Amino acid sequence: MNDALRYQKNIESKYDRLKKETEAAGYRLNPDVEFTKELIEGLLTNEKRYGYRACPCRLADGVEKNDRDIVCPCDYRDADLTEHGACYCGLYVSQAVIDGKKSIGLIPERRPSKEQRERVKEKSASLRDSSLEYPVWRCKVCGYLCARNEPPEICPVCKAKRERFAKFIE
Repeated sequence: MNDALRYQKNIESKYDRLKKETEAAGYRLNPDVEFTKELIEGLLTNEKRYGYRACPCRLADGVEKNDRDIVCPCDYRDADLTEHGACYCGLYVSQAVIDGKKSIGLIPERRPSKEQRERVKEKSASLRDSSLEYPVWRCKVCGYLCARNEPPEICPVCKAKRERFAKFIE
């Protein structure tokens, strides 16, 4: 099997797995299969480039801790789906889009600038209460909270990996 065919089979495999996982979690992929596969190709390219699946429609910093908010599915997906019917890159769409009740228009960038993200990080660090017995971890995908020494390996709600958790309160 040549490299081009192997690469196409890898994209097909990732598409099939992502579609299954997405639907099991109650989400929907863009019904334009070719467009969706191009986005998956971008995710795989970013994974090879950076070691994580940064959104293919955003400029990644190349440092995972700085880009965790744009690791697919990004922190902005749900708000974009609710407000616009699709996420920023168009990989995920709402059921209303699938049913033809809503069309996808331009979706504004929701991610704050790097400077704004730094200010928020500094402000939240100064507001944290250190009187708790355990730190509180928050899943950046679905918002699940848990109080324990370390975040779970996999979010029990949305199945996001451990890296998608951030300390919410120390």
